[in-house]
This record gives sequence, structure tokens and C-alpha cells, in this order.
Amino acid sequence: MTVTLADVAARARVSPATVSRVLNGNYPVAAATRERVLRAVDDLDYVLNGPASSLAAATSDLVGILVNDIADPFFGIMAGAAQTEIGGQEGTGRAGGEKLAVVCNTGGSPERELTYLTLLQRQRAAAVILTGGALEDPGHIVAMTTKLAKLADAGTRVVLCGRPPLPGSDAIVASLAFDNRGGGRRLTEHLLTLGHRKIGYVAGPLERTTTRHRLEGHLAALAAAGLGDPASGEGRSTGSGEGRAGQEGLVVHGPYSRRSGYEATLELLRRAPDLTAVVAANDTVALGACAAVRDQGLRIPEDVSVAGFDDLPFSVDATPALTTVRLPLYEAGARAGRLAMGTETPPPGGIATITAELMARASTAPPRATR
Repeated sequence: MTVTLADVAARARVSPATVSRVLNGNYPVAAATRERVLRAVDDLDYVLNGPASSLAAATSDLVGILVNDIADPFFGIMAGAAQTEIGGQEGTGRAGGEKLAVVCNTGGSPERELTYLTLLQRQRAAAVILTGGALEDPGHIVAMTTKLAKLADAGTRVVLCGRPPLPGSDAIVASLAFDNRGGGRRLTEHLLTLGHRKIGYVAGPLERTTTRHRLEGHLAALAAAGLGDPASGEGRSTGSGEGRAGQEGLVVHGPYSRRSGYEATLELLRRAPDLTAVVAANDTVALGACAAVRDQGLRIPEDVSVAGFDDLPFSVDATPALTTVRLPLYEAGARAGRLAMGTETPPPGGIATITAELMARASTAPPRATR
């Protein structure tokens, strides 16, 4: 049975006029109401009647690039590189012109991520690029799998950049996954080789794949050195850690922000005053960690070594220059743009793992006891 505008209105608990305003975008509508209408449209798979329906099988000149935070260089670099590739494809549009790349800032919200995908589906987007780690929530994974399948069925090319493949989804043209586990392991192995044995870890949000994979690499390196067994959960703590010894309790989770790095490092130093190194979930978090170390009257790296992840542009200019793991963000974003445009052949099986490279700099050195 054909779904009508009235059906959508009933599902969203609004008037048909409100549904029309949301879909046409010609009148202000409250954000919560707008999202409720778009959810109903998505749930019912509603397609406009009349002239719009004749375009149902066509794709537009629009490409959506979804990011968690456009102000974060991690996402900005990838989005900028992808946009350059997309905008530079002359003659690829339906009218012979360039594609229009639009950056959609989700703020890390799973609801906003799905809402943007619904909007791009309604606009018959030619392609969608999703950047950064994925949310590890079973309900959201199911919703994403369903949504991406609908986009692919409508002719939209879906590319993941910096995020692992979506389980059970064959709608994705390519997944460019960063080797976060390998990078995390190499970073901690570097500190172990220098002689560090009491290493604190400032992790990202619990629910993100990037957080889990980088932490798994860190724990694997510790386990190989006989300093903790990842299988036992040692080191996986979000509590106070009061009175714990060894590596247990030396992991603190928080947002990917400078403030989080600062507060978590103060907590780690409280738990373990004899800490000799701190590994941060990313370079922004590492800046906060450095500030916390200095505010405690300690020197970097003489008293505490600090390391980050991503090798963002400011890392080499930090004082001292930050040891980190380099991810080729620009190259990955540009490749995602070409894959989205169909100008590059997808990798075998649609999955490519992008290597992470250790960048050893002046913020890490042997602990004082071994010098």
C-alpha cells in the first residue's frame, strides 16, 4: 500500500502541514519536531508524490560527508581532502558540472547521524562518506545497516573513512579502516623499550570503536611484556582505582578533548604518583595531559613522558614535540573522495587497512631511574 503524507503525520504525531514544511524546508520547524518527522519518513519509507517521484531513481549532484566535529582537525583534514577530490571532478554531475560536497556535523550524536543520512537519502545524494569511529551500540548498528542499505538501493555510493566495516552490511562501496590496534600497540611498545613500566592511559569515550581498538593495542603490548592480561580486564577502569597496584586502574575514559586529558591525567597521577608515562587517546587529549603534568611541577619528558595519537599538525610544534602515531588523514580522506566518485577502484573485498606509523619525538625518554 502506498504511504501517504497523512500516514507520516500520524506516525510523527503532527499535522500534515508540518510534515510538508519539514520536507520542503520552506518554514521554520522546531528541531525535535523536525527529527520526529524525518524519523517517521524513514520508518515508513515515504517518497513524495508528483514530480519528485519521477526522480526517485536518479541521484543528485550532492555528496554528504559526515563528521563528529568539524572543529577537530582529525575530521577537518579528512573532510577537506575528500571535498577537494569531489569538487575537482569536472563533468561528473548530472548536468555536466561538479558535485557539491556538504559537510554534516553530527556532534557525535547517533540520532543526528541517522537524521543526516535520512536527509541525504531524500535528496538522492550521489554519495555519502562517513568518517571517524563508529558507535558500538547494537540498536544503532541495526539502524545504520538498514539506512545504508536504503541509500545503496537508491544508487548512493557509501564509503567509510577511518571507521571499521559495518557488520552484516553489503551496501558499502569501501571501508578505509585505520590500524588503531597496531598503532596503539607500537606506541606502548616504544615506551616499554625506553624502560617505562608504570604507564597511565587516557582513553576516549567507552562506546566508540576507535577508543576500544587503541586501548586493545595498548593492553596487548603490556600483556606481551608481562605487565597485565587484557583478557582479565586488567587496566580497564573508570572508577577511582583507590589503592590498586600495577597496571590495574591506570586507565581513565573521557571525551576526546583537552580538558578530559587534563583532568584524567591529574586522576592518574593521584592514583599512581610514581607514574613515569602517560599515553593519550589522541593528540588533543595529549595537550591536556601535558598541561596537567606541568601543573603538578613535573617536567616532560624528564619526570613523565607523554604520547598522543593521530599526528595532528600541531603535534610537531608542541613543546616538547609530541611523540605520537601518524595516521595519513589527508591521504585517507582524498582516497575516500575518489572512491565516492567512482574514480578509484575499491580495494579487494571492499576493505583496506591503513597503516599507522610511530613518530618518536622529544616528549618521550627513558624514565629517570634508568638514566
